[in-house]
Amino acid sequence: MKTYRAAVIGCSRIGGFIDNEVLGFEGPSMQPPSSHGGGYFVSGRTDLVACSDLREDVMEQFGIKYDVTKASQYTDYREMIEKEQLDIVSVATQPEHRAAIVIYAAEHGVKAIYAEKALAASLEQADAMVDAIERNGVAFNMGANRRWSPHFDKVKEIVDSGELGPLKSMIIYNTSSLFNSGGHGFDTVSRLNSDHGVEWVQGNLPDDSMVEGDNLHEDPVGEGIIRFDNGVTAYALATGLGGAYQVICEKGSITIHHDGEEFDYRGPGPLDSRGRSTIVAREFPAVKAVSTVVNIVEDLAYALDTGQPTRGGIRVGRTSLELAFAIIESHVKGGARVEIPLQRRNLTLNRVRTPRDPKYQA
Repeated sequence: MKTYRAAVIGCSRIGGFIDNEVLGFEGPSMQPPSSHGGGYFVSGRTDLVACSDLREDVMEQFGIKYDVTKASQYTDYREMIEKEQLDIVSVATQPEHRAAIVIYAAEHGVKAIYAEKALAASLEQADAMVDAIERNGVAFNMGANRRWSPHFDKVKEIVDSGELGPLKSMIIYNTSSLFNSGGHGFDTVSRLNSDHGVEWVQGNLPDDSMVEGDNLHEDPVGEGIIRFDNGVTAYALATGLGGAYQVICEKGSITIHHDGEEFDYRGPGPLDSRGRSTIVAREFPAVKAVSTVVNIVEDLAYALDTGQPTRGGIRVGRTSLELAFAIIESHVKGGARVEIPLQRRNLTLNRVRTPRDPKYQA
């Protein structure tokens, strides 16, 4: 089976070293590796041949960990793409820098890209990424890992089977910040609802200070309501329940705790003595845990093998980003519903404060 030449741009936490943080905490739904570098390193479909970062000391440690030679470590990702004849590139930078790198890679011969979430720092940038990816026929996945989790696949299988009746609503119990953890939550509910389109969003932020004109100075915590075009409603609640979701159907529900470590699965039971329907607890089917990062990498390899679309794709990446911006736009408009697609595309995450900002630190 063919192997593909891969490289990572952005070699620090999610690019190469998050596995050090979670070592020893692997659970029934979380298996290593969790870093981009680790995924390429252990997959039988890829050879990790190069890396790029502005920090040479970080690259040195990345090279030691993943057997990337000093000669294949670049402070200029453009030079790396030019010299290394890469098939797949990871872009594990911050979102403010991501669009330019993805567009450059797509336009200079890279045929598959694995980018972290959030997709970009603005919808305007995301639109340009969609154009570059699709115009150049590049396979694309975004690192919203639950889309590649067999535990969440099983939830979707149960919902799609119809045994719980039609899907009615979903709850994200922890969005954390909208562009970071929120990117996971928005992609998860979209996936569980078969990536139906969104009609409108209502949202709320804790305060207004982070929005200044067309600049967004922080990645805010936010809450919101998302209405899909098939009538399903999702609620994003900013709580402390990390990785918790609830899927509510007409005849039952599934509550997911700790990203799939526990499930509260309830479905239709026998009629009671008065002939009324009942809902009873069920045992959630056993699912084998795998590395979702390896699944993402091998989904890209399969797309290169066959020309088939990936499970993710650039447009679903843009959708989750648009939901984050829609919550912000709704808040700016006093909590009004905002229609999707958003009209304003140039609001930009820019976490460098100006001297006019009272929180600015010289």
